Amino acid sequence: MSDLDQAFADAQENVKKLTSRPANDELLRLYALYKQGSKGDVEGKRPGRLDMVNRAKYDAWAKLTGTSSADAKQGYVDLVARLTQGTSSAG
Repeated sequence: MSDLDQAFADAQENVKKLTSRPANDELLRLYALYKQGSKGDVEGKRPGRLDMVNRAKYDAWAKLTGTSSADAKQGYVDLVARLTQGTSSAG
């Protein structure tokens, strides 16, 4: 396992330990970076307009189309680190 893959795995564990819920835009960014880093470009049909949650997730992921897996993983690691620092300094 590469250092980046290990950091990505660690970030997935750390995000579960956040003491406060991130803002919706941060949650969408986390989702998109995770999916791009682990699955690659978005596939399938865009959910209908009545399925607002899954449509927002799809759109967030689609914005990262063409982003390399390594760049997405690094972005995820960096965002989790920023969110983790934000929650620990608030106490």
